[in-house]
Amino acid sequence: DVAVQNFLIEHFSKIFPEAVYFAEEKDNRAEDALNAPLCFIIDPIDGTTNFMHNYRLSSISVALLSLGKVIFGAVYNPFNGELFHARLGEGAYLNDRPIHVSDRPLDVAVVAMGTVPYYRDTLGESTFAFAKDLYFRGGDMRRLGSAALDMCGLAAGRNDVFCELLLSPWDYAAASLIISEAGGHLAQTDGSPLAFDHPCPVLGGTPRVWDELLVMASKYV
Repeated sequence: DVAVQNFLIEHFSKIFPEAVYFAEEKDNRAEDALNAPLCFIIDPIDGTTNFMHNYRLSSISVALLSLGKVIFGAVYNPFNGELFHARLGEGAYLNDRPIHVSDRPLDVAVVAMGTVPYYRDTLGESTFAFAKDLYFRGGDMRRLGSAALDMCGLAAGRNDVFCELLLSPWDYAAASLIISEAGGHLAQTDGSPLAFDHPCPVLGGTPRVWDELLVMASKYV
């Protein structure tokens, strides 16, 4: 993680010497994510446990913020060469192909659900209660072990719902723009905007299922 992060910061700094960094493997200042003209939010390896166990499902997630607004996002899976990316106002892409969220109803939806492994003592019960609710209301469940890839799956129409009851900004900053540019929603579980300076619960969905999801999530906030 540290080696990838240092590599990215070294090379980004050559292109954007004025940029600051909010990244998983460094001490961060919350105000940088909100107030800096250019701030990179970096997760050098999202899916570290997958990486350690050779699951070949890990990603590098990079977002560029300007004054607290995400203007560019990229999530790269080096194992299969898939690069999800978006610029503000220019659509979302998988490599060079435009992507868009699905239009499936909830009863046949594929739900990607994170299991908050670092917060299981406080959020484990509510996570699996929500997962059970979604399991019986939806089509099927998935968990890739990389939240960024699960969220990009939503953007690409592979799944229809994403939820994890606590994530850090580097997990979702890039994917938030990719999903938005692909026509989907990503917000906190109460529907409020995501925080980019501290962890928060994350809910994602297509326009077809979004209102129903918010009602369901309200029981677990």
